[in-house]
Amino acid sequence: MAKSTELKTKKNEASVEGFLDSVEDEQARKDCYEILKMMKQVTKEEPKMWGATIVGFGSYHYKGKSGREGDWMLTGFSPRKQNLTLYLMGGFDLYKDLLKKLGKYKTSVGCLYIKKLDDVDKKVLKELVTENVKTMKKLSK
Repeated sequence: MAKSTELKTKKNEASVEGFLDSVEDEQARKDCYEILKMMKQVTKEEPKMWGATIVGFGSYHYKGKSGREGDWMLTGFSPRKQNLTLYLMGGFDLYKDLLKKLGKYKTSVGCLYIKKLDDVDKKVLKELVTENVKTMKKLSK
């Protein structure tokens, strides 16, 4: 039996505000609303829920080396138990200089993890998200 390659995390019509209002930690909830505002300014897109726990902005169509293809957000974030996770799809190789100025964070392939917004320079974070969105828009054309 062939395995389905369809993504489980899809854009949906769930309430972004309802989801963010359910974040129990007051500081994390406040940080989420600040990130929401910043990402709306950068993308000029309205936020949408992707799955049950990710707030995403915009979308692009991708086709992977394996032949798998689909639609994914340009950028987004999720309040996780350990960190605020920001999804920056283009990776971080192009942004080494910005990362040096960012503050306290960790990364994985396409995720930037921060404990709280006060740990990072918010102007640098906005610049990082802006540059990443520009890169993703170019790559998705």
